[in-house]
Amino acid sequence: MRIFSADDVRRTVSMPAAIDAVRAAFRELAAGNFVLPARQIFGDGAILVMSAYHSPTGTAVVKKIGIKLDQLPAIRATVVYTGGGAQIIADGISITTLRTGAVVGVATDLLAPADATRLALLGTGAQAADQVRAVLAVRQITEVTVTGRNRARAEKLAAVLAGEFPAAKFTAGTSVDEGIATADVICCATSSSTPLFELDAVPARVHINAIGAFRPTMRELPRSLLADAGLVVVDQREAALEESGEIIDAVKTDAITEADLVELGHALTTRPETTGRTVFKSVGIGPQDWAIATALAAAAPEIRSR
Repeated sequence: MRIFSADDVRRTVSMPAAIDAVRAAFRELAAGNFVLPARQIFGDGAILVMSAYHSPTGTAVVKKIGIKLDQLPAIRATVVYTGGGAQIIADGISITTLRTGAVVGVATDLLAPADATRLALLGTGAQAADQVRAVLAVRQITEVTVTGRNRARAEKLAAVLAGEFPAAKFTAGTSVDEGIATADVICCATSSSTPLFELDAVPARVHINAIGAFRPTMRELPRSLLADAGLVVVDQREAALEESGEIIDAVKTDAITEADLVELGHALTTRPETTGRTVFKSVGIGPQDWAIATALAAAAPEIRSR
């Protein structure tokens, strides 16, 4: 058995490699190659258990997540992967942030304007940095605005990311509306229970990723944006209708229909037309964790040979 710490995960799987792995996993999902049980939720979302089984390889992943929004880090998790001769236990926080960033990279590469240069990040929590890393891996971003409830934290995160990406200009935004006013790509990574902005604050040509609201009581996006968007893509329709507050609200109020929701795997298989505003909403699903765990297993041939 091999144990991967958070540092091990980061050293082993780069963001570009994670994006490639997650993209391949969503294509496998669209092809029907995963058995994907519904996420188990305990304690009103305080404990989550996710799993996925990849039929062609006989490999499986299980992740246990503990969530407490008033602590840092808010997420604590462990990933267990088995099959193909490999037995892995890995830090789940690093895998969660990496795979969530990676799926945003996949969606941004598919949906964002090819000439996008300006990114607006809303949120400064544990998921925030990997949102930026992912978008910068697939687009030539030159300007990044980081906006959060705590300006000091936004300034600190902007400074850290500026050190990683010296070719881009990083600034801390003074307000959400100002931060997104000229953005080509917007990444929402907050635990907000109310929309972060209104439709009229959003540029007419923009791609928006929303990964922070993962409970029915949470909403980062306004209903009007989902109704207006030229395309709304989700990681999985069933998961979004069960867990995404903004999707549940928009469907219940007839702002959109279930049929309007395009699954990412199918969008990768049949590339959709993208005009105006596009939205990617993710609540996170097991194949993403499987993708990173598989990459970890591939980096440990001594385990596979046993």
